Amino acid sequence: MVNHVCMSVCLCACARALRLPSRTEFSCSITAHRRCGGLLSQPLRSFLPPSSPARATCPLFSASRHVRAAFIRTTARLLHEKTVLFSSFSQRSFVKSGFSEIPEGSFVHTPALQLLLFTANSFDSINEDAFLGLPHLEYLFIENNKIKSISPYAFRGLKSLIHLSLAYNNLQTLPRDVFKGMEALTKVDLRGNIFSCDCKLKWLVEWIYHTNATVDQIYCSSPPLYQGKKINDLLPQSFDCITAGDRCNRCRFEIFPLQCQHCALRAGQEVKPDLYVLSRFSEFAAYQSLKFESISVESFTFGNDQYVVFAQPFTGTCSFLEWDHVEMVFRNYDNIESTSTIVCKPLVINNQLFIIVAQLFGGSHIYKRDMSANKFIKIQDIDILKIRKPNDVETFRIDGESFFVIADSSKAGTTTVYKWNGNGFYSHQSLHPWYRDTDVEYLEIAGKPHLILSSSSQRPVIYQWSKSQKLFDRRTDIPEMEDVYAVKHFKVKAELFICLTRFIGDSKVMKWDGAMFTEVQTMPSRGSMVFQPFSVDNWHYAILGSDYSLTQVYRYDPKKGQFIHVQELNIQAPRAFSLVSIDNREFLLASSFKGKTQIYEHLMIDLSN
Repeated sequence: MVNHVCMSVCLCACARALRLPSRTEFSCSITAHRRCGGLLSQPLRSFLPPSSPARATCPLFSASRHVRAAFIRTTARLLHEKTVLFSSFSQRSFVKSGFSEIPEGSFVHTPALQLLLFTANSFDSINEDAFLGLPHLEYLFIENNKIKSISPYAFRGLKSLIHLSLAYNNLQTLPRDVFKGMEALTKVDLRGNIFSCDCKLKWLVEWIYHTNATVDQIYCSSPPLYQGKKINDLLPQSFDCITAGDRCNRCRFEIFPLQCQHCALRAGQEVKPDLYVLSRFSEFAAYQSLKFESISVESFTFGNDQYVVFAQPFTGTCSFLEWDHVEMVFRNYDNIESTSTIVCKPLVINNQLFIIVAQLFGGSHIYKRDMSANKFIKIQDIDILKIRKPNDVETFRIDGESFFVIADSSKAGTTTVYKWNGNGFYSHQSLHPWYRDTDVEYLEIAGKPHLILSSSSQRPVIYQWSKSQKLFDRRTDIPEMEDVYAVKHFKVKAELFICLTRFIGDSKVMKWDGAMFTEVQTMPSRGSMVFQPFSVDNWHYAILGSDYSLTQVYRYDPKKGQFIHVQELNIQAPRAFSLVSIDNREFLLASSFKGKTQIYEHLMIDLSN
């Protein structure tokens, strides 16, 4: 007596021999063929294509030629009836069926199916176009199997599918856009899988965020940072997808990730996915070159528009640029003509734009934008007895009042704080004289306003705002930090850091420990006059300029608690950097004292795509 499984194989074999549809309810799978035992007789084997899995085994065909012929005729009739009947079925289930995969086009002869269920099977993958030819399928359950991988096009063509379950499998990730074209989906069940919440899964977080379908709560199994967290609650920003560094023997991967891939390929090395712990990298790419030298740069918003202003010392000009949304470049907006200009500092008060123009000769002045005349007009001179040789200007607000402070670098001048009184700016406080201050930085320490003054003749001095006296009081200096040219601050979450620029010696990164700034990192620098930190989204950068070498770009690594080197820029004698965001793009503005002013665009290359 031939068992049922073997009969299924024989029917399948006959169907193939007679070119009849073979995917019937008789489960024509290679696993079933192997259960028959023995060798399929040569006469039947000759009917079958060489690649057919039905070239298997079936003792039935050891019978005589007449018996086999009668069997084939009967089988052909039965198969035809079963195929016609099967094509009208609306649902099918496969429970412990024993087959190892869902091959391409498995259901092309059953277009009327509306529900499919696969439970407790042993297959571990779903191939491309596995469900092709099922335009009416609405429910697809693939649960409690051992699926590890799914083709990106496994569900292609399932435009009517409203419920998809891939619950309780071994899925660690899903291919990008695997749900593309399934616009009718209202429910997706991915529970019970072992998802790795790395950058390969970032697209799924974005999809969950935007889809109208309901997605049951799913959890991260790895990495440890996200283990146990709900994927549904993650945001795309949660994935810090920057490429890991130093993976190529001949390249610095963190600086030249694509070049390192090419390097590995040229060297005959295999480029493996695990080389890329994270899947996105950033780069500052040259975007626009301006045909003038500059010594300072500022970006600001006025009237809902973004502007930048460069101070040109040799022509004595404040050059204002605006963004051309058609040509996609920065173009000239207006100029303020002056003499030996070193700083053009914008300050917006009550929808009025003021520009503090600091000059080496001829005194410094304050200009206001006249909206009716569409030009800048001078409204005030700054006391030349106090401000003789300005070197830096900083603006800030305390308790709703507007201030600016000018650092004076002459022996006879005094660093002075000015306050807006509703009609103009008046001298509010003179800080220390005779110290030749080169930079002033406003920041808040423990929620209180502070100033840090850098000087060529003493260590950086910290001043704290007295709320009762409404003046700055000297608090302390930063120990063992002589010859600091400038100090700039930045924050990583709630932690406060400062970058200290030194022309001779090493520049430093220091962190506030609750009582004092303590050193966390040293940057080799010679001829540096700017060490500027800034942020793009949740990433923190610092750029260290030099008169003697290339400009170095660093990115802060929160795991190491330090900056890592990521790029070099060729800028002649850089003096200032500023970041501006326009049309969802970020541009880095770089002033050059001895060459062309440069504009770079911050680019993100998402390798998870």
